Amino acid sequence: MPTDPHEPSKARPEGRRMISRLFVHEMWAALAIAVIWLAVLFAAVFGSDLVTTSAGANVSTVPSAVVVALFASLATWAVAKYGFGHPGDDPD
Repeated sequence: MPTDPHEPSKARPEGRRMISRLFVHEMWAALAIAVIWLAVLFAAVFGSDLVTTSAGANVSTVPSAVVVALFASLATWAVAKYGFGHPGDDPD
């Protein structure tokens, strides 16, 4: 009766495991989201106000961080969908 030889072990050496951890999508996505919101923080602290004037001499000001936060929320959604979604996941 013939016997099949065992396949070689597919375990990675310790050095390769460490390198593969650097390329984890979730870590880079979390780092990108943190940097996005740090940009919002700096825009809120150091950014100027958006000033609009109308013909009736009405002046309104809006902090620039409000606009930056709007785009940051859209960027966060996109980065989270790509970075934390796993291939083959069905959105339904």
